[in-house]
Amino acid sequence: MGFSFLSPKTLVRKIEETSRILGWQRQGWAAKWAAHIVSYADDYVILCRHHAQEARKQMEKIMERIGLTVNPEKTRICRVPKQSFDFLGYTFGLCYKPITGRSYLGTQPSTKRVNRLLQSVSERLRRNTLGRDGEELVLLLNPRLQGWANYFCLGSVSRAYRAVDRHVRYRLRRWLCRKHKVPGQGKIQFPDAFLQEKLGLISLGSSTRSLPWA
Repeated sequence: MGFSFLSPKTLVRKIEETSRILGWQRQGWAAKWAAHIVSYADDYVILCRHHAQEARKQMEKIMERIGLTVNPEKTRICRVPKQSFDFLGYTFGLCYKPITGRSYLGTQPSTKRVNRLLQSVSERLRRNTLGRDGEELVLLLNPRLQGWANYFCLGSVSRAYRAVDRHVRYRLRRWLCRKHKVPGQGKIQFPDAFLQEKLGLISLGSSTRSLPWA
C-alpha cells in the first residue's frame, strides 16, 4: 500500500473542494437542474442546460457557508456555443475544422496561456544570456516547450503550436544574430534545419499527428 502526503495548503484546498461538491449534491441542486460540477483546486465550472442564474446564486451561498467567497471578476455565466470560457488553461467553445470549416464544440489552449509561454521564451533569450552557447540555451528551452505541450495536447492545438514555433524560432534567430554580430533577421544564416539539427530545437508542430483528439 502506498501513501501520499499533502502540504497543509493543498489539504485545505482539497477539503474545500470536497465540501463544495458535497454541499451541492446533498441540497439536491445537482439533480434538480441536472447541473454537474467540474472542479480542480480553487477553480470550478457548473455545467447546466437551464437555470444558470439560480445555480450561481446557490453555489455562492454554499461557498459562503464554508467560509469562502466567489471572485466576481472571474465568475460569469457563459452560454456555449455563442460564447466561450477558459478553464485550467484551455478555452472551451466553438472550433472549426481546418479543411472543411465545419464547426464543433471543442478545446484549444487559451490565448492567455500561449502568451505566457511566449513571454517565458523571450525572457530566456534576453541579451544577458549571450554568453551561453546556442546548444546550451536550447537545452534549457526544450524542456519548457515539451512540458507545455505535454499539458496542452488535447483538442485543437495546431494553431497554438505553430504560433509557439514561430515565436521561438524568431527569438532564437535574433539571439544568434546578436551573439554572432550577424545583420538582418538571420533566416538565411540560421534556417530551420540549423536550429533543429545543429542546435537540437524541438518543433511542436511536427508532433500534432500523434496527439489524441478531444
